[in-house]
Amino acid sequence: MTFLSSSVKPQPVENDATTWYNTTTMRYLTYLGHDAPTNIATDAWLLNQLRPDEPVFALWQNAKAVIVGRNQNTFSEVNQAFVDAHQIQVVRRVSGGGAVYQDLGNLCFTFLIPVKSAAGVNFRQFVGPMHEALHSVGINADITGRNDLEINGKKISGNAQRYANGYLLHHGTLLWDVDVDMMVRALSVSAEKFIGKAAQSMRARVGNIKDSAPASLNLAKFWEALAFFLTNYGKDDEIKLTAAQMSEIRQLRDRQFATWEWNYGASPQFTFSNHAKFVGGSIEVQANVENGLVTAVNFVGDFLGVRDWREIREEFIGAPFDPLAIQKILDQNQGDQYFGSISASELAGLFANPAKVG
Repeated sequence: MTFLSSSVKPQPVENDATTWYNTTTMRYLTYLGHDAPTNIATDAWLLNQLRPDEPVFALWQNAKAVIVGRNQNTFSEVNQAFVDAHQIQVVRRVSGGGAVYQDLGNLCFTFLIPVKSAAGVNFRQFVGPMHEALHSVGINADITGRNDLEINGKKISGNAQRYANGYLLHHGTLLWDVDVDMMVRALSVSAEKFIGKAAQSMRARVGNIKDSAPASLNLAKFWEALAFFLTNYGKDDEIKLTAAQMSEIRQLRDRQFATWEWNYGASPQFTFSNHAKFVGGSIEVQANVENGLVTAVNFVGDFLGVRDWREIREEFIGAPFDPLAIQKILDQNQGDQYFGSISASELAGLFANPAKVG
């Protein structure tokens, strides 16, 4: 890859000469496209398999996706009906932190750094190279808190880390021109009436880099300029993944990062409740969920079933906590006998956000 065919020329930035990224080669590699499970699998594969002698970085993008943190409950972070309707991928990453929405207006970055011990790792140290890279192209970002980058008080980047096998994986987002309305709706919001206020609040807290960038800079030039800066002004080489390595990544994607068991089933144990009033009566769903599977369920309300729904209670136990799985159970058991005129699709739809998850 040859950087800087454009007119954007990153400028040197004053910094501490002892900083790790100024004293070593930092090679780069290219991810395999815009598929979120593949890209998150690539991050994990790099951490566990690449084992380079020097730091490595990558710039990459996901198509529309919600990426949840390793320790989060996906069911409470995602507006499932919305992401299904808009074909937004949902993937759990290997690092901690919160859920983020990404699209092709967002640029992701990954650093893989040899580190002797996790004891001395701090976020500011590894946010540094991206902070300097932004300044080199005329974007005056500030490091705030432990892991954020901001412009004029608005967050334009979030970061997360994972340490394993003598390497630190540090990755994050750069909001170039992200669809904030899509971001708000894809992440869990308690009710539709709050969407407008949530979008307004989100716009007040986050910013797009494009709004503060030099007029000559578009996303392609921004990407190219950052890569040029981070490779010591084009002096450092690319790591080219072999066909065998790319095959390993794709297998990891299929085996783990594209599976319901990882993205949803790995959620912590939780309790769930949701209710609605239909023509056929009011009903509240109550459920306990562990490893993404229903372990207990209860239906409360004034619905008019001709048979006691408890006759089929055991059918729900062990089922995936997923509206489609619930509807299949109801369809197979002629749900109208148990819940009156409340349809299987209406009842199954209650097994999704917005709801109370504890």
